[in-house]
Amino acid sequence: MAAVKTKLHKNDIVTVISGKDRGKSGKILKMFPKRGLAVVEKINFIKRHSRPTKQMPQGGILEKEAPIQLAKLKLICNKCSETTGVKYQRTGESKKYVRICKKCKEMLD
Repeated sequence: MAAVKTKLHKNDIVTVISGKDRGKSGKILKMFPKRGLAVVEKINFIKRHSRPTKQMPQGGILEKEAPIQLAKLKLICNKCSETTGVKYQRTGESKKYVRICKKCKEMLD
């Protein structure tokens, strides 16, 4: 299975554009590019039932974040605070590419 090309990175602030959590925003905690998923802080909570163990003698129901599809996420620019597209551009004489906000033309990295 090939990795999904994405312009999102770990620690980016994103917003959900579709699904049950539409409109909520959070920081990307973990990326799974081969599966096209990301874990976002405070988004897509699921409940897990756990048996009592030595570490957790109570057991019970735990809530945790589940991965969400990258297609449902859109980046929020740090400068203009709007959801935006991303494009890549070379910087000066160096051959490095940086991510640029399509709305305010500021560097994201």
